[in-house]
Amino acid sequence: MKLVTALIKPFKLEEVHAALEAAGIQGMTVTEAKGFGRQKGHTELYRGAEYPVDFLPKLQIQVAVPAPLLEERRPGRTDNT
Repeated sequence: MKLVTALIKPFKLEEVHAALEAAGIQGMTVTEAKGFGRQKGHTELYRGAEYPVDFLPKLQIQVAVPAPLLEERRPGRTDNT
């Protein structure tokens, strides 16, 4: 077993959940997180004043994956690229 961790945008959760179920993954842990990277954040208007929003909402997914399933590695973006 290996623990696989991914950070995704919140609107992608259902798509990722469906893909994991189709791959035979039986469970996952989802944690709300905030972070920044290439997206850089943005500004929002609140009561007439602009405020910078540097940390954007993310979801952290942790999945325990059996070794045989890891051998069928599918192409995707990793932190190793």
